[in-house]
Amino acid sequence: MKDTSYQIEYLKAMNKKLGEQEHIYQLLVQKSEHAFVYYSFENDEVRTLGLYRDFFDFEINSNEELMLFTDIIDRTYTPVLTECIYPERAKNTSIQAEVYDNQKDRWLFFETSLILDKSGNPKEKVLKISDVTFEHNKNDEIAYLAYYDALTGLLNRGYFIRKLADMINTAKEKNDKIALINIDIDEFKRVNDGLGMSIGDEVLIKFGAFLKDLENDRVMISHLSNDIFTIAIYNPVGEYSVEKYRNIILKKLDNPFKVSNGQDVSFTVSMSAALFPDAADSAIDLISCADIVMYKCKSLGKGQFKYFDTNILNEFLSNVELEQQLNNAVLNKSFMVYFQPQYHSETRELRGMEALVRWRDKDKGIISPAVFIPIAEKNGTIIPIGKFVLEESIKQYAEWKEKYKVDFIISINISALQYKKDDFVDSVIEVIEKYKVSPKYVELEITESVLIDDFESVMDKLKRLRQYGVKISLDDFGTGYSSLSYLKKFPIDTLKIDKSFIDTILSDSSTRIITESILDMSHHMGFESIAEGVENEDQYKYLNEIGCDVIQGYYFGKPHPAEEIEKLLH
Repeated sequence: MKDTSYQIEYLKAMNKKLGEQEHIYQLLVQKSEHAFVYYSFENDEVRTLGLYRDFFDFEINSNEELMLFTDIIDRTYTPVLTECIYPERAKNTSIQAEVYDNQKDRWLFFETSLILDKSGNPKEKVLKISDVTFEHNKNDEIAYLAYYDALTGLLNRGYFIRKLADMINTAKEKNDKIALINIDIDEFKRVNDGLGMSIGDEVLIKFGAFLKDLENDRVMISHLSNDIFTIAIYNPVGEYSVEKYRNIILKKLDNPFKVSNGQDVSFTVSMSAALFPDAADSAIDLISCADIVMYKCKSLGKGQFKYFDTNILNEFLSNVELEQQLNNAVLNKSFMVYFQPQYHSETRELRGMEALVRWRDKDKGIISPAVFIPIAEKNGTIIPIGKFVLEESIKQYAEWKEKYKVDFIISINISALQYKKDDFVDSVIEVIEKYKVSPKYVELEITESVLIDDFESVMDKLKRLRQYGVKISLDDFGTGYSSLSYLKKFPIDTLKIDKSFIDTILSDSSTRIITESILDMSHHMGFESIAEGVENEDQYKYLNEIGCDVIQGYYFGKPHPAEEIEKLLH
């Protein structure tokens, strides 16, 4: 009896323990985010666990009924799911399948584990089913972004290059040509700054959608970078010629794009073209050739179009070489300052000197600022160059003032990049005080480009300089896109009329009307006026008659190094 009683108590304890383990097991399964199907081959028993009833609205009561899963999925996945839910047929102990559920528009992941007995026969199997719709869509998105631009839906740069390489290989085999057209939206930054980046993105989307409609089996299009699109045309003749596509684009741009805020946005584009195999014989090189031509187009203004040719390539390579030499010149301090005199128109007395930088190269001699300043502004070397000119010109002015006891204005050109420096105002004041020069004799010349990027910041800096006593001159007046709108806000003392007006002032009536209007406006607003590029007596006499205050140009004096200017001062 005692033995029997002990065995009964032992069995009760074991059952209790097993019950507790079963409860823990059930909790774990129920709290999981998966559905489970258990099947016992020995007992022909099916159990559904976990989130099965949340996942599916049908019951599984036998091994054969597992085929019900194939009724809800896309037929293309039937073979792979059948193999997964019946691993015993191939005796796979672990197998997986990802399938699409047509009925509930979701992706399901099946993972089946098969347990064999000691003889290698199927004993049990467990199907774990997961909803992987989010992960699948995320993977699809990642895969999409690997090939397409997220903003426009066009081919991205990497995928476009791969497909262009394939296109070129086909063209090599068939001895055909390919045209590559780069499209750069002119001054797109003004759209972003003026209307906001969201509107800028909308413009890119709408323009990209228009270009996408041009795609076909011979034409592919990419959003290459921020405001640059590119078109590759296989065998560009007839209806597929470069000119044909260029005209289609220009005709579209005749009408503005209407954006979500109700505004009409108009813009122009510059386009460049390079041909395979004439320009290059690889995808990367062909894109590079089109880029090189685009640099040339941009240097000529808006709405330009050019084909790649050897002259453009040679000019580009020359600029690359010049840029390297310019970097070396900055390190070796190979610059010098020339000075051009300015005279009062009425009295012909000296008003001041404009400081002009010159680059003296040991092999090429004096290199014109018109050649190297645009490069310096692009690669940032204009900042150390500008700092050198500021220091040297004020230092030289201080020496002349001490030596000759004369008062005149020293005028110094300042680039937009210099103004962007946070310490710009302090650096100017530091140099002025270093050489003990009165700020009223220092004039800083700026162009409208200084104002475009960060108007408020620049205005604050200019006001600080004016308060300190420095004069501000607006250079190249009349060539900017909105000069008049700035004048009433702009803290300036002087307007410099651009040389392009002076060149035709005697031969063109429209130029005379504009120039006279500028001078009249200048006088009414209290600005001093300076005419640049005066080269002969007739120009001088006319400008004097219409009231121009100051004359600067070859007629009165060319730019000279300091030692030549000393003769004038003496």
